Amino acid sequence: MSLLVSPLHKIHLDLGAKMGPFTGYSMPIWYPEKIIAEHNHTRTQASLFDISHMGQVSIVGADAASTLEELIPTDFVNLSYKKMHYCCFTNNQGGILDDLIVANLGVEFFVVMNAASKEQDLEYLRKNVATASVEEHSENVLLALQGPKAAEVLARFHPEIADLDFMTIDKFVLNRIPCIISRSGYTGEDGFELSIPVQNADQLARALLAQPEVKPAGLGARDSLRLEAGLRLYGQDMDTTTTPVEAGIHWTISRARRIGGEREGGFPGADVILQQIANGPKKRMVGMRLHTKALARKGTKICLDDGIEIGVVTSGLFAPTVKAPIAMGYIEPSHANVGTVVNIQIRNSMVSAEIVRLPFVKHQYRTIT
Repeated sequence: MSLLVSPLHKIHLDLGAKMGPFTGYSMPIWYPEKIIAEHNHTRTQASLFDISHMGQVSIVGADAASTLEELIPTDFVNLSYKKMHYCCFTNNQGGILDDLIVANLGVEFFVVMNAASKEQDLEYLRKNVATASVEEHSENVLLALQGPKAAEVLARFHPEIADLDFMTIDKFVLNRIPCIISRSGYTGEDGFELSIPVQNADQLARALLAQPEVKPAGLGARDSLRLEAGLRLYGQDMDTTTTPVEAGIHWTISRARRIGGEREGGFPGADVILQQIANGPKKRMVGMRLHTKALARKGTKICLDDGIEIGVVTSGLFAPTVKAPIAMGYIEPSHANVGTVVNIQIRNSMVSAEIVRLPFVKHQYRTIT
């Protein structure tokens, strides 16, 4: 089966990208300067990421907010205009079907979902959203400009973009191109995501890359950045067998949807999730810093000194900012306290690692007002 290509495929080839398969697409893994250089540039300047493989959908209708609350344990009824929530679809067992961003654009709720899950998410929405329409935006491309210089760069195209708060969204015109722009991203840095018409994608991407602070970055740097920021990757750090509470994103369960809230429960898996909030889960997501140069990959066992398995690694790599191997994974709650030393089985050896507080690198999100 042939891979799909991004509307920015020619730019990637022009820039010498190393391409690789990702969720059915041919996507840039890195560019000639390689992952660590791209990672460090994002932390200090601004990097442009092609994330056009992700899904974009609008939910339109007078009952859209209440309908979404039947599928997602988040407060959309009280979500302010131009504000956004990070949230999850859950199943009847409380497991995570996907994590997504939902924004209130007034006449619609604008949804961004993961590339690997977008077809099933779209089908799920169309099956379960009875009193609102579901409109896919396959005509739009999604870009992410991330890093401490991102606001300065975009302000050259439209000065009011720099006035956006973290997790807010609005419509702008850049170089005569209509854009939906949010102050958001998945690197832990200040940054923006831009939804633009496919026919204008090449033009705007090249205009952004022409700015002296901006360089391209691929999926390799995006993965190391998000892991340093302690951000979970769906399909790797959480899935249908893990709940938001176990994954450490219980804050996505709004107060209004919790026990005693004004709209308590009413979402798939509510009994399981609300019980875990009240009494604690049987496993917890933790961060670990390894005392070795070896890397702990997904599926690596976490053990006690006597070799008894108490958890499993879900993500691990060498962290350029931390300058050490790091990992995230699930562990029994009794061993999950910060400062606890555990053993990680890498090949035939046990190496020690310390449970540390997430994120590994402090978030740099910007709040203006």
